[in-house]
Amino acid sequence: MRFVFGQSPSLRVAVCEVLGEVLVRVLSGDKLGDSARASRDRFLDTLQEHIHDAHSHVRARVLQVYARIVNSKALPLCRYTEVMELTVGRLGDKSVHVCKSAIQLLAAFIAHNPYSCKLSSVDLKKPLEKEMAKLKEMRDAQKEQMLVAVITAADLWDAMKPEVEMTVKAQLEPGSEEEEDEKEEQTEGKEERSDRDTALQIAQLLRESKYRKAVGLCMRAHSLFPESSFFTDLAVLNAETLINTLATLFKGPEQETTEAMSSDAPPTPQKEGGGNEGGESELKKQEMLVQYLKDTESFALQVERAIAVINNMLYWKTTTVVQEAVQFCVTAFEFSVADSVCGVRKMLPLVWSTDVTIKDTVIQAYRRLYLNPPGDNTRAKAQTLVDNLSDLMIDASLGTVQCLEEIVQEFFSSESALQTSVVQVLWERFSGKRETKALHRRAAVLLLGMAARAEREVVLSNLDTLCSVALGEKVAEDYLLARDTLITIANITDHVRQSKGVPFRLPVDHHLFSCLSQAIADGVVQSDPHWQTFMEQAVRLLYFLAESPDQLCSRLLQRSAHLLLEQITECGEPNQSQLQEGGSQGSEEQANCVSLAQVLSLCGAVAFWQVSHLERSVSSELRRRRGEKEEKEEKEKAPANKKEANDSCVEEELGLVGASAEDTEVEFIRKICDTELLAEGNMLSAFLPLLVKVCSSPGKYSHPQLTTAACLAISQYMMISPAVCKDNIRLLFTVLEKSPLPVVRANTIVALGDLTVRFPNILEPWTPNLYARLSDDNASVRLTAIMVLTQLVLKDVMKVKGQVSEVAVLLLDPEPHIASLALNFFNELSAKDNAIYNLLPDIISRLSDPERGMKEEDFNTIMKQLFSYITKERQTESLVEKLCQRFRTAKTERQWADLAVSLSLLSVCERGFKKLQECWDCYSDKLTEPGVYQPLLSIAAKLRRRAKSQFKAQVEDYEKRLTAVHTKGLENVESEEKEQQMGDTQSQNMQTPQPHKSVRKTTRGRGKPKLNDSDLVTPRKSCSRPKHAITFTSDEEEEEDAVMAESETPKVTTPIARTRRTRLRH
Repeated sequence: MRFVFGQSPSLRVAVCEVLGEVLVRVLSGDKLGDSARASRDRFLDTLQEHIHDAHSHVRARVLQVYARIVNSKALPLCRYTEVMELTVGRLGDKSVHVCKSAIQLLAAFIAHNPYSCKLSSVDLKKPLEKEMAKLKEMRDAQKEQMLVAVITAADLWDAMKPEVEMTVKAQLEPGSEEEEDEKEEQTEGKEERSDRDTALQIAQLLRESKYRKAVGLCMRAHSLFPESSFFTDLAVLNAETLINTLATLFKGPEQETTEAMSSDAPPTPQKEGGGNEGGESELKKQEMLVQYLKDTESFALQVERAIAVINNMLYWKTTTVVQEAVQFCVTAFEFSVADSVCGVRKMLPLVWSTDVTIKDTVIQAYRRLYLNPPGDNTRAKAQTLVDNLSDLMIDASLGTVQCLEEIVQEFFSSESALQTSVVQVLWERFSGKRETKALHRRAAVLLLGMAARAEREVVLSNLDTLCSVALGEKVAEDYLLARDTLITIANITDHVRQSKGVPFRLPVDHHLFSCLSQAIADGVVQSDPHWQTFMEQAVRLLYFLAESPDQLCSRLLQRSAHLLLEQITECGEPNQSQLQEGGSQGSEEQANCVSLAQVLSLCGAVAFWQVSHLERSVSSELRRRRGEKEEKEEKEKAPANKKEANDSCVEEELGLVGASAEDTEVEFIRKICDTELLAEGNMLSAFLPLLVKVCSSPGKYSHPQLTTAACLAISQYMMISPAVCKDNIRLLFTVLEKSPLPVVRANTIVALGDLTVRFPNILEPWTPNLYARLSDDNASVRLTAIMVLTQLVLKDVMKVKGQVSEVAVLLLDPEPHIASLALNFFNELSAKDNAIYNLLPDIISRLSDPERGMKEEDFNTIMKQLFSYITKERQTESLVEKLCQRFRTAKTERQWADLAVSLSLLSVCERGFKKLQECWDCYSDKLTEPGVYQPLLSIAAKLRRRAKSQFKAQVEDYEKRLTAVHTKGLENVESEEKEQQMGDTQSQNMQTPQPHKSVRKTTRGRGKPKLNDSDLVTPRKSCSRPKHAITFTSDEEEEEDAVMAESETPKVTTPIARTRRTRLRH
């Protein structure tokens, strides 16, 4: 044991391993002696101490030893809570190996816990409260009994003894005849009683305070039972022997009485009180049950606390830790631990991991949880599997569903006996053959779609069933089921399957398309809130699966517009009763606005998917046909001569073969978008003026749904061509800045992000307007803005400029999700070469601007995060110089303090310190301010702690100089230094006179005038152009005022070069 605290970590590990083996093989079980128990406890205490060992290897091995002990069930129950708490604390260890071992130990605790197979604190709470209430009732009842049993037989005898003595004396005296008659009456018929019954009767009479009868009966008992052990003392009848006999009968025999005597002794009040032993045993059992439930709840709470930490480890970079975290989540889910489903869902995106090991671990975990169900037969297993997957699908996000597709597709791709049964159960649930909830029907059809990704015939062979059940006459009853059905059908298309052959499409007259057209058109004049999502999926499916989707959608738009006009016409001429009831007229106008909004949404969806159809489907089909044509031509005729063959080989090497043809195809598609989609006679062109009118006149068209639909539709129209985008970009940014609806602003940000990718040069001047939404009052708008800008910046679509300071402000956003996204933005941006380094000076200037009014604590917090990305010595040195130069242009004390704090956050080295000394003139006049002096003094203090002797002297001189200027002022210090220098010069001249030499003036640098402070000032930025106030109006005569004026439109400065890389600037 003395080696366990040695200096060698290997020796400590060896001793701990030995202790673990001893505990597992020798000191385990319930039949240990006292010395063995003491040794076991001492060994366990030693292991617990080394959970916090100074060396990480020792900590990890001790946790592994504990895992072996727990797996062998050699850990005493009383130690579970303490060791569990210590293990949860080790999840935050800085060593990856310790964290991994801690996760393994926690999984062992759950798998071999002695408490319950279900460790849900929520489920345990009610039984615990019930048993605690029962225990309280039992304790209260026992207290009442204890109050009666406190008075023993001896106490009662002491209380009644005086009266008994008086009665004995009276009875021993010659009594009257009446008393003798009473005695005879008492003894009549009693001769047949036994001595024991007589003794019990005497004791009962004493308890009932019938002392005279008890004494008389006792006096006559000796003559009746002379050989009885109860009355042997009465051989000599006097007061003393009579009282002793009565006392013995009442209190029972003394402790020294033999067992034979006690067995024959009559039961006394004290012995009757011992009948409560059964109640006491029940109470002890109840206490043990309550303690068991408390321990189980405590254990479950500790496991739940561990889950919250381990869930965050699922995305660590260390593969082994991620694997252990996944296994722990699976174990916790199998034991029904609360919040374990969150971990199971959180690990689902890891199926897309580039690490094959992690991906395989996650797939195996889901197979274990969902795809290998227990059951007696194949049908039961299929039912269980479908139930498990359906529960996971309910309330799942879009990302979760996409990840689950990968796992289900993997299941249906592999050969399994369950596949046929699972598909059959899914079709039964969807078609309604079995009573199923609506959520489970939707989950079933989505699972069928996932199966169709692996095997198309699963859905294609039952297409009529899908149409009749979900898209038939009852489609309006459940648009959500119809929407999910369309998602399932889309999984049989080539867009999902990435087919390279002839595209798979259905004829225009297919029953599916007639059902879709009917459902969309009928839903236009209804007000179902789920029609919008159904319509979007329906239009998408039309362009994915129909032979001529443009013709179908053109007829669909025409039919929908006709139905809308009919509804407006019917409601347009109110009769006399409608005029009297203004409420009905208002509701009709409301219905017309909703219908118009739905028609505009349909127009926008058709415009968007028409462009996508041209650029994806049509373009890929042109390339496929060109490829087939070229292959056919190559087979028909070989090169005419060797020279032509050589030329063709050179062209292939240079990549010129097919380039011109591909450019021609791209130009052809672009020409169609620019000239034909919105040409006269096209249905899409008829709705564009209406969209512009609704968006530019929000006072007149103020219905929220109408405004939202119109703004989203016009942004989809702007995707068609650059001309449409240029004509309406000012209107769209006006909506972004002025709309009072957060949903409109959020949708517009998303649309502008897509437009930036499609037409970057048109959107580039409007970049500041996009960044301005990061400071929006609504959290959802800020969230959308940070997500869109993150994608644009990290994919090099948008230039990184000083407006990134708005993203830095979001690091302190009150919404945790927004703050985490802002942090992720800078984490990803730091991976780009010198991006944050180049932006830091501008970010500091913008955040320290007095007009912004940022708090000092907030500024310091943001800067700490941003400066943590500056790790290169060269960058630090350059930033020191740049920040020092900015002291000259800073005007307020707050700006000086912010610059000084920023300098103190840098990891200044020797070269950076020299730059700080060289720039002394930039900040020396500000040192009287504590906000400047203290940060600079902290820089010197940090340097002095790790500096060598020679460099340490320079740092100390710098500290003295800082302190002197801070206390005395710069002018006083400089005058003192000048006087000292003059004195030193005079003393040198007096000691060693120099010989006279001709002074020759140097001509080097004659043309350079002396620099003054004004020459180093950074040029001020020109004031931004004042913007005119823009107000919305409902008057048609002034509708153009609702759009930004021409003078407010940003001009194109420079086109965006996407391949440009940011370089280090000095």
